Amino acid sequence: MELISIERQGHLLIARIDRPDSALNPVNAALHHDLGQLFRELKTESSARAVILTGVGTAFSAGGDFDWFAELRTVEAVHHLRREAKQIIWDLLDVEIPILCAMNGPAVGLGASIALLSDMIIMSETAMIADPHVTVGLVAGDGGAAIWPLLLGPLAAKRHLMLGDPLSAADALRWGIATEVCAPEDLFERSLHWGRRLATGAPLAVQGTKAAVNQQIKQALLTSFDLSTALEIPCLLSEDHVEAVDAFRTRRTPEFHAR
Repeated sequence: MELISIERQGHLLIARIDRPDSALNPVNAALHHDLGQLFRELKTESSARAVILTGVGTAFSAGGDFDWFAELRTVEAVHHLRREAKQIIWDLLDVEIPILCAMNGPAVGLGASIALLSDMIIMSETAMIADPHVTVGLVAGDGGAAIWPLLLGPLAAKRHLMLGDPLSAADALRWGIATEVCAPEDLFERSLHWGRRLATGAPLAVQGTKAAVNQQIKQALLTSFDLSTALEIPCLLSEDHVEAVDAFRTRRTPEFHAR
């Protein structure tokens, strides 16, 4: 992997998302590929008993790279994207060892889905979670349409998914989504604390419990994932999406025409 590094500390495996060219770690083709490889490899991990997944820089992952969007406007490109995106999410849920998200900064779009589909979240006070697909003219794919309603309920999920409103660290803690919120400088040590607690538990019991809970999440994905990604594909090829990206870059309000 080019953009994800691996470190081991005893029974802990620490994976760091790191795009040297951007402290925001936006998802481009290379990072999308690396996330797929990471979860594929973690499915067969035999020595670690817990994983800490974090970002290097100012964000965990601040959503899709706008430069990459320009490459996703052919049928072949979006077909490959759909297949790879689906495998990322399903492989993530099939990782048997617990995954702790150490959210060092914003987790947006796919970054938000990965965080919310993890097993525990420790958040920096500067972090937030957002799925603003709609603000760039896209259906909320990447698993967001499944996991947000499970965590927040349908009405609150619709607010965040249909408006792109972020979920603050304080609200994430209040709603039980974040296990702990701490100062940025304390994030790694607090994540190690929780990671070690997970790693010192009885592995068969911890992993079996995770698998049982994840079955409920998989049922939600079976209901909405393929539909949301199928609806997202024409959006990627739409004029509205092009308009949204251009408006963001030129700092103006987009004008959508449903085409």
